[in-house]
Amino acid sequence: MISPPLELSLVIPVYNERDSLPVLVGEIAAALAGRRFEIVAVDDGSVDGSLDVLKRLKLEYPELHVVALVAHAGQTAAFAAGFRAARGPVIVTLDADLQNDPADVPALVARLEISGMTAIVGYRLNRRDTGWKRLQGRIANAVRNRINRETIRDTGCSLKAFRADAVRALPLYDGMHRFFPTLIKLYGGTVGEVPVQHRPRRFGRTKYGMWNRVLRSLADALAVRWMQRRVLRYDVREELP
Repeated sequence: MISPPLELSLVIPVYNERDSLPVLVGEIAAALAGRRFEIVAVDDGSVDGSLDVLKRLKLEYPELHVVALVAHAGQTAAFAAGFRAARGPVIVTLDADLQNDPADVPALVARLEISGMTAIVGYRLNRRDTGWKRLQGRIANAVRNRINRETIRDTGCSLKAFRADAVRALPLYDGMHRFFPTLIKLYGGTVGEVPVQHRPRRFGRTKYGMWNRVLRSLADALAVRWMQRRVLRYDVREELP
């Protein structure tokens, strides 16, 4: 008997999030009950036993697809590995730390389907972070938008929905996960935004500091600006084979 095709794939980078994973997978299963989906969890060289937890969870949740990287390679690399492994026509990205709410996923996917856009990205309402972290985020977001002539309200929000073929076609380099909407537009796609919830971190600690949020944002935004200036733009008038 042939299984019905998947509707969507959730791609989740995992780096030292052992305690969050059982809660996250359970919430996703509840939020997407009745849908045909898969969870592509990419272990990015965790050293806290996250991979063992994922393997145990797979026994309970057959929709869980585990990809384990040999060593820690960074969030963009983890996303790239997940995009390659994903089988659904729609790919949804989210973090493993429980700050993204899986209950928001159906609304993102519905907006993607109704709008016909290439991507729908979330922007976080009532961010549940420290004041210092929120300030860093606002500065980093402003830097990225100013340099790349963008208007994305929350470039740091990982909760996004994409047409799978479009996101797989993006040229990815280290740090590019922050610029998925800009890259989608650069290669002819369209991007919409929807509000999403944000929750406080329950386990572990943040992987990002001042370097990752602001200084690194400046360097990466300049790289994307170079791409914007150099991207090939042409139309074929006719072709005579």
